[in-house]
Amino acid sequence: MKKNARILDSATFAFLDIETTGGNASHDRITEIGIRFWRAGEVVGEWQTLVNPETRISSFIQSLTGISNDMVADAPVFADLAEELELQLKDTIFVAHNARFDYGFIKAEFRRLGVLFSAKVLCTVKLSRRLYPGFRRHNMDALIERHGLAQVQRHRAMGDVSAMLSFFDHALVEKGAQTMEAAIAELLQRPSLPSNLPADVLQDLPRGPGVYRFYGENDVLLYVGKSTNIAQRVASHFSGDHNSSRGIRMSESLRRVDWTETAGELGALLLELRQIKQLKPLFNRRSRAAKNLVSIELTGNASGYLQARLVREIEPHRLGDYYGLFRSKKDAERALSGIAAKNDLCNKLLGLEPEHDGPCFQRTLGRCRGACDGGEDVVKFNLRMQIAFHGLRLKTWPWKGPVAVFEHNATTGRTDILVVYNWMHVATLHDENELEDLSLRGQAVNFDLDSYRLVAKALMGQDGRSLRVVELDAVGQPDVHMP
Repeated sequence: MKKNARILDSATFAFLDIETTGGNASHDRITEIGIRFWRAGEVVGEWQTLVNPETRISSFIQSLTGISNDMVADAPVFADLAEELELQLKDTIFVAHNARFDYGFIKAEFRRLGVLFSAKVLCTVKLSRRLYPGFRRHNMDALIERHGLAQVQRHRAMGDVSAMLSFFDHALVEKGAQTMEAAIAELLQRPSLPSNLPADVLQDLPRGPGVYRFYGENDVLLYVGKSTNIAQRVASHFSGDHNSSRGIRMSESLRRVDWTETAGELGALLLELRQIKQLKPLFNRRSRAAKNLVSIELTGNASGYLQARLVREIEPHRLGDYYGLFRSKKDAERALSGIAAKNDLCNKLLGLEPEHDGPCFQRTLGRCRGACDGGEDVVKFNLRMQIAFHGLRLKTWPWKGPVAVFEHNATTGRTDILVVYNWMHVATLHDENELEDLSLRGQAVNFDLDSYRLVAKALMGQDGRSLRVVELDAVGQPDVHMP
């Protein structure tokens, strides 16, 4: 048996469970830790403590765990027991049920103290799936019922530890040491993966640029991301460091991963943007399409002073006449307020005060130089306005029509031809011969804030990319519409 069960005979397994104030490791805290140490078939010790979380425990969590604010009031804070806990777990295999949760919280607590905690991790949810693949449910209550394990005080650390260890001992007897050893060895060698993903998912992922997608039950799209190394980026999602309840929910929901390769990062960025806006994944927050973009236009008033006004009807073909693109009127007004304060500009002329007789309110405070009451020279004021707004000025499309942007990957030999017009991504081709049949006449393209920022930065060389750009004379021009 020793030959076939080296881990079971030689390693110390630390069966650990924690209770917490909630599910978000970035701001929720540990309230209880329970550990039972198992080695070569015997329990060789245990360690248990309540922990003062240094924050209030909600009534819901109190009713779930039975741990109240009074119970932890005199308990040590994590900083006071960290050194002892680290010593207890040294050179052990960290075992927990849904180990990503417990391990993530322990690492987060150590991280707050500036300590990098790391351990070999064994998840008993995954162990159950590996040993009993015919069953669908592998939570602790399901294991207790299915295997006839003794009832314990659930949602208390040592109660859950007892149930976890009972399952481990039961499986060892039922499946045998050799099968158990093989399962544990395989799980310890695997990268940390959500319980519902196949073990070999990372092996199939490409090491180059592209877009990846996470799917949940019933093939619901959960998340779209991009990377210059898809396999590496996907693996980083499963590092075991859950810093948000959102990350935990996505991990628990994940059932499938697929991907689309691209030749380079620009193509991946554009594809990611398009899929987030069109497919609306559940867990993507950024890059959602804005319903109505707002910009700023500078026009002269009757006295010749430049004044700013907010506009929603933006003409894509004269972007250089506008300043800034904002997702809401509130965002635009916030930008105007900042410009006015920084440059002593008139709030009336920037549209931040309603029209009225006399100077603006800021003039009475000495924060306006007098354009509102003729106290500042028109030429000087207009020059200051142009300088103040210069950094927000949008870029007019510098080509006559659409262009082809060539992105080549020397490693994979893949070439993508990104067809772009007026800063909008229109199409992606993979062969120059396809350009001969390309026609964009009448094709509708929606102007998009994120795409504008991304493409303008790339094509103007501001991100360090060196791209081959070819004007397309014969393909016609698509119709670019504002949202």
